[in-house]
Amino acid sequence: MEHNEKKEHWIKSIIQFAGSSKTPLTQSVILAIISVIGGLVPYVAVYQILTHLIDGTQTMQVIFFWIAIATIGYFAQTLFHAISSYFSHRAAYNILEEIRLQLAEKLLRAPLGDILNQSVGKTKNVIIDRVETLELPLAHIIPEGISNLLLPIGVFIYMLTIDYRLALASLVTVPIAFIVYAFMMRNFNTQYQHYMDASNHMNSIIVEYVEGIEVIKTFNQTNASYEKFSNTIIDFKNYTMKWFHSTWPWMTLGNAILPSTLVGTLPIGLWLYHSNAIDPAQLIICLILSMGLIYPLMKFTVFVNDFKAIEYAIDDTKAYLNLESLPIVDKELAATPTNYDIAINHVSFAYDDKRKVIENLSLTIPERSYTALVGPSGSGKSTIAKLLTRFWDVTDGGITIGNKNIKDIHPNNLSTLISYVAQDNFLFKTSLLENIRMGNPHASDEKVYRAARLAKCDTFISRLENGYDTDSGEAGNKLSGGEKQRIAIARAILKDAPIIILDEATAFTDPENESEIQKAFNELAKDKTLIVIAHRLSTIKHADQIVVLQDGSIQSIGTHEELLSNNELYQKLWKAHIGSKENGLLSESVHSQEVSPND
Repeated sequence: MEHNEKKEHWIKSIIQFAGSSKTPLTQSVILAIISVIGGLVPYVAVYQILTHLIDGTQTMQVIFFWIAIATIGYFAQTLFHAISSYFSHRAAYNILEEIRLQLAEKLLRAPLGDILNQSVGKTKNVIIDRVETLELPLAHIIPEGISNLLLPIGVFIYMLTIDYRLALASLVTVPIAFIVYAFMMRNFNTQYQHYMDASNHMNSIIVEYVEGIEVIKTFNQTNASYEKFSNTIIDFKNYTMKWFHSTWPWMTLGNAILPSTLVGTLPIGLWLYHSNAIDPAQLIICLILSMGLIYPLMKFTVFVNDFKAIEYAIDDTKAYLNLESLPIVDKELAATPTNYDIAINHVSFAYDDKRKVIENLSLTIPERSYTALVGPSGSGKSTIAKLLTRFWDVTDGGITIGNKNIKDIHPNNLSTLISYVAQDNFLFKTSLLENIRMGNPHASDEKVYRAARLAKCDTFISRLENGYDTDSGEAGNKLSGGEKQRIAIARAILKDAPIIILDEATAFTDPENESEIQKAFNELAKDKTLIVIAHRLSTIKHADQIVVLQDGSIQSIGTHEELLSNNELYQKLWKAHIGSKENGLLSESVHSQEVSPND
């Protein structure tokens, strides 16, 4: 996702993100301004006390009065700043919540390919880190930035009312310091772009390393993978430190020059006093004010680096929010199928502009029939399944259910029509009961138990110490592949959708589990339109029609017996399957003999 050449200023984008939280943000700004006014009061009080002391007109009553005024101003500054911060934080986290919900909604509605094309590291970066970065301007820069900017402006205006020459003298170091800062920032945009690229790359490598740890250990790649992992982190650290080292001398110099306001105010003030142009009270208060003038501005300069981080956070967040969604028909205009006949009409599909995965494919799948899709790897089997579920939209042609184009069916309704069971189903870190209940969130416990029994889950769940209340672990890692598969089938049974798609659902299961899963399939498919993608051809021998695919096109359609007699590709696939099955049984037999206690 590229950054647009013409981009909105980040402040405008922040205001757009604010949405319904604009009211508390506005309240935060108003309260911050009141806080600044309160912060000016002690300076006025000090000046009045000095004037009375120097004039000899002081009385305890007058001094205590101005001390009380200064105290009230100080507490007003503290109180209104705290309340301003409260409103800004409340608005900030409401906005972050809304943005993350919008991102989640966008990920659900965007084509699956667009999501998979993004690295996991970058997606995590955006949803977690980049969005969290927006808390800084919303919760801090608004109240603190306004205070740090308006307070010195207010102090400077107050100095102008005392003596404009001293006010101007207090700023003598500002242009010099800004020249130093400008020199320090000369390559900032380029350097920051490299920094962000390095950060995204490091995050991707970290996620890849953690997710691939099992494969790394299995193939004894720990040294090579750890070296890649550690080198990426070291390179990121070295780049960051090199960049920081190049800026530190200039930053130190600028930070030394900027607050040195006495360089201007002290000699000019003494000259004006010597010339009787100002009195001692004016000299002293201007010296005090000049020393307090710059420090709030120095705090504001810290935000410069934050501004760039905010800009990137907003750009990356908006890039995800601006992902093109699949077209969604209005609920009131959405079509409702009257039957579940599926028709694929002259469909073509390409994941990118280079090569079509599906080419002018037409297929009819009657309601309550059993259709199997077979073919070599890359023939388009899983792509067809994902087009039926509308994970992607077809490039050309159309798909209908009950003579209604699936684009005209609201996604929520389409989801209720189809149960999709893949070969690698994801389980959430919650109880097995709730994992199954995801098929129908409103189902009673009894209905969940019934679905689990039909999916042959009850046997292994009953052996667990906590039964259905057992936590499945991260991504279901406490269960075997076959057990996870049966939980996924129980979900589909509980959902009770009229169309079932099984995408190589027995690909990685052992023979014992395959038998149990096959029984579960039989329960799942009763009176349903069943579409099975399988590489184990023995599991689909009884299909009403078997569709043989090659290079994104249909080569032949028929029953198992018909294809064995007249289709060469199916014959090759069958022989390969039978051969691998016999080798698997032979290997299992040898293994059982090796471990037999009778030996």
